[in-house]
Order: sequence, then structure tokens, then C-alpha cells
Amino acid sequence: MTDRSSDDPTVAVPQVPVEDLAVDANADRLRDRAADLPSGVDLAVFPEYALTGFVADERLREAALSRDVARARLESVAETAGSAVVAGYAERDGHAVYNATAYVPPGGSSEDGGGEFSAYRKRHLWDDEAEWVEPGGDRVIVETPAGPTGLLTCYDLNFVAESAWFAERAVDALVVVGAWPADHVANWRLLVRARALDGVRWTVGAGRTGTAGGARPAEAATYAGNSLVVRPDGAVAAELGREPATLTATLDRDTLSAQRDLVGAVDDI
Repeated sequence: MTDRSSDDPTVAVPQVPVEDLAVDANADRLRDRAADLPSGVDLAVFPEYALTGFVADERLREAALSRDVARARLESVAETAGSAVVAGYAERDGHAVYNATAYVPPGGSSEDGGGEFSAYRKRHLWDDEAEWVEPGGDRVIVETPAGPTGLLTCYDLNFVAESAWFAERAVDALVVVGAWPADHVANWRLLVRARALDGVRWTVGAGRTGTAGGARPAEAATYAGNSLVVRPDGAVAAELGREPATLTATLDRDTLSAQRDLVGAVDDI
């Protein structure tokens, strides 16, 4: 691994409900939760579509944000948190809409260290999402307080090729933002653990909780929550249930080094 500060980074996952199509309300919620984070947090991770919510109809395009607008909103959250932030949103680019996950450096400015602003567009779309959202192209690695970190979004977890690509580049951490259905929470937990184990890295899964707030009644969904942080050996370091709460965990660098020395899988790729 690259030689870095001996300080072990602390990650927080503020598990939140999301109001579909209510950008202002969601931005306020993210800032409120950011303000309540414990001291010493280096990276705060919010769920998929945390800023905009999602609906499978034409209203999604109206709620979707340009990258510049989303960046300004999320930089405000990072400034409030005093940490780096990862969060999802619907991104509008011309006539196209993407499911984007943004990384914002600590305090909202790259001058504070911890890399540059970057956004990943979800490559694998789930069910009727594909009718309204375009698939992304490039995979994304960002330099975070946790070291080189890969970004994935929800259904991306199911594709082993995504995990293998990040393993080939020996990322120290994988961050997955999700809005997983509550009926399939066991699969969410299994896949987050698997992606930690098969890449020998810390993995952070940030799940949306609550129910679909802006969907038509017949389309209402219940979300799993169950945010979790998984060690490089696949063991769960910390996790939540479905309630709104904040999970915190320290991503110990010695644990990562020891597991890679033991397994050797990353060095052998």
C-alpha cells in the first residue's frame, strides 16, 4: 500500500430517509445530520439518490441537478461536516439523466486535502430505473481520507467484474451507496461482505431507510437501511438496523495490511 499518515480514518454513515423529488428538504436533512456528526469523522457517506430522491417517471428529470448545482449543495454539506462526503443524486446532463454518486473533499475544498471533487455514474441500472436513467461509463477511484477508494452504487454490487476491477487496482476501500429493498436485506448484507472479502479492503455500505416519499401510492417502496462497515476479512465491523441513526467505524490501516499479507490475493492479481 501507499505510505500515508499513521492516523486511521473514521467513517460515519448517517442513515437517512429521503424525500423523493424534494431537493431542498433533502439538502437540509443532509446538512442537519452533518452538523450532528461526532468529532473526528474523516468521511461521511450518505445513500443513493440522497439529494434528489428517485421516481420512475418524467418528474425525475425535473428534480435532477446539473453537476455544478449538486456540487455546490454537497460542498455545503461537507463544510458543515468538516469532513469529506459521499452522496448520491440524480444528475442531469443535457437531455440525459444519470444516477450519480459524488465525492466531495474534506470541508468542501481540495485545499484541505483528501483529493478532488469527482462523480461516478452508476453503470448497472435496476428494473424500471433503466427507462428513465442512462447507464454510466467510467469506473471511478477517488483519493479519500481512507486512501484510494472505489465508488459503487446499489445494484453494481451484484457484478463481480466491478469488484475485480477495483481489486486489480488495490483500492484500500470501497464505498457503496444504496437504496436496497427491505424485502431483500439479506442479499445487501451478503454482497457488501463479499465485496470486502474478494477485494481484501474495507467496504462501507450506506443504505437508504424509510419509504418512498414522492412516489405514487401504488409505487411505494420500503427501504432496507442496514448500513454497515465490513472489514477486509469479510467480518462486519459495525451495522445499523432500519432506524434513522448514524454508524461510525475506524478503518484501521494495520488491519488492512495484515489481511493482505495473510491472503495475498491483491498482490497476486
